Amino acid sequence: MIGLDDVRRAAARLDGVAHRTPVVTSRTLDERTSAQVRLKPENLQRIGAFKFRGAYNTVASLTEAERARGVVTASSGNHAQALALSAALHQIAATILMPEDAPASKVAATEGYGARIVRFDRYGADRDALTAELAEREGLTIVHPYDDDRIMAGQGTAALELIEDGGALDLLLVPVGGGGLIAGAATAATALCPDCHVVGVEPEVGDDTARSLAAGERVAIPVGRTIADGQQLDTPGERTFEVVRERVSAVVTVSDAEIIAAMRFAFERLKLVLEPSGASALAALLHGKVDTQGRRTGVILSGGNVDVARFCELTA
Repeated sequence: MIGLDDVRRAAARLDGVAHRTPVVTSRTLDERTSAQVRLKPENLQRIGAFKFRGAYNTVASLTEAERARGVVTASSGNHAQALALSAALHQIAATILMPEDAPASKVAATEGYGARIVRFDRYGADRDALTAELAEREGLTIVHPYDDDRIMAGQGTAALELIEDGGALDLLLVPVGGGGLIAGAATAATALCPDCHVVGVEPEVGDDTARSLAAGERVAIPVGRTIADGQQLDTPGERTFEVVRERVSAVVTVSDAEIIAAMRFAFERLKLVLEPSGASALAALLHGKVDTQGRRTGVILSGGNVDVARFCELTA
């Protein structure tokens, strides 16, 4: 299981490469939630999401032989862009399996970084099996979107920075997809602030991690249809779930309507543009999913990759 030292080593690799995104505060948000809120806007990160942290840390950790073969992954968009850019920075080839319904802006950005795109049906295909098959056939090195210690450690640098720059936390709210971000964030937060409660946030129709925690083991659910495309998974990662079970206090859910309200709040009051998945933890804060009374509360805003038309459609 990863530890704080792994996160700190990742931070050293990312120093001068990833953006050290700011800590944002809001008096309006503090008053509304009766908390001392500190936001970590990863929509301001390279490629527009936290995913760059884990992808770059992983590629930088590969052997020369692994890099020479080229890298491959499956992603709906943010990890796709992150791996494509990380590969380009290391001058190696990247192949990305992307769902047929992935946002066009994310597909275009991934191609813009020089990656080769292969499409698949997220509702009918096994993405991990497809990735493994392609990797075997072409001799590629797999960089999993979340179920990898190097990915988790890289993502954990967001929480490390939040605490280093914003101070100790009593509560940390983190979006949950496959679990890489929350596993890394919980590792950093609970090591630096032993009394900090880390709470994950999932879409109501994508609550595979919440159900898995309740069951005491990983369970699979049908891939739900939600605006939070970055959180459309059917089961938590095997490695990430072990960390989540050990270091995360709870997982709560939010509706699409609550996510949209959070996107609108971020735009109008914080002047931040968030994609649906990037706004889910803020949605949990705004809609009282967790008791924040008097607590030093951190919130990771995980990404902002949404095009203008889609943003206007959702928030109008």
